[in-house]
Amino acid sequence: MFSMGGLAGMLAGLLGIGGGIIIVPVLALVFGHQGVDPDALMHVAIGTSLGTIVITSLSSIRAHQRRGAIDWRVFRAITPGIVVGGMLGAAIARQLGGDTLRLVFSVFMFLVAAQMTLARTPPAHRTLPGTVGMLVVGTLIGTISTLMGVGGGSMSVPFMTWCNTQVRVAVATSAAIGLPIAVSGAVGYMISGWGGANLPPWSIGFLNLPAFLGIVIASTLFAPVGAALAHRIPPLLLKRLFAVLLAVLGIKMLLG
Repeated sequence: MFSMGGLAGMLAGLLGIGGGIIIVPVLALVFGHQGVDPDALMHVAIGTSLGTIVITSLSSIRAHQRRGAIDWRVFRAITPGIVVGGMLGAAIARQLGGDTLRLVFSVFMFLVAAQMTLARTPPAHRTLPGTVGMLVVGTLIGTISTLMGVGGGSMSVPFMTWCNTQVRVAVATSAAIGLPIAVSGAVGYMISGWGGANLPPWSIGFLNLPAFLGIVIASTLFAPVGAALAHRIPPLLLKRLFAVLLAVLGIKMLLG
């Protein structure tokens, strides 16, 4: 778990992404080798990933806030929808079988890999929507992010840049948005998995405490290493290498 957390932390520092996209598939593989019930395996991997994002997003928010890059008006407008979507995503996941959830996550990994390979963002040609529009967008992002166990940056950053938000501000605000996604999602997974059978030892619902602690400690230690390396390796090359890694893991998950 410690080595996986270190890898997730380095990738977060290198690519500016949340670690969920790498934590979930690797956790699923680890839990699979440990003999965790296949019907609960993906749920525990996703719930644990969301728990770790609560901690890592706090560190990211602090770093971006020091630079004054977070648009708190956007954060306040989208958070109610994020919270609704987070609880909704956890409830939907509870109704899905382990194989179905694994298939959905694999498809999500391929989509993110394609986005990173193309390195494209939608052209900016409009402003942010009003209250109702932000509620709808927040609910959508929160639901999908919670289903996948990620912080939502792969959706919230393109959305904000499409609405004429500067990329630097969009990335920083996305880091802040990741906190309510992770909190509502992690709470939802703990509640929906409470009292479940065949869970790994030391689990609170669908959140496994040993995995959570190992990942949080390691990712916190290794994120600065990734950030330092990011200044030495071309960003486009990094993204494409990571896209290959995602595709390989996606294929592995599809094959079970």
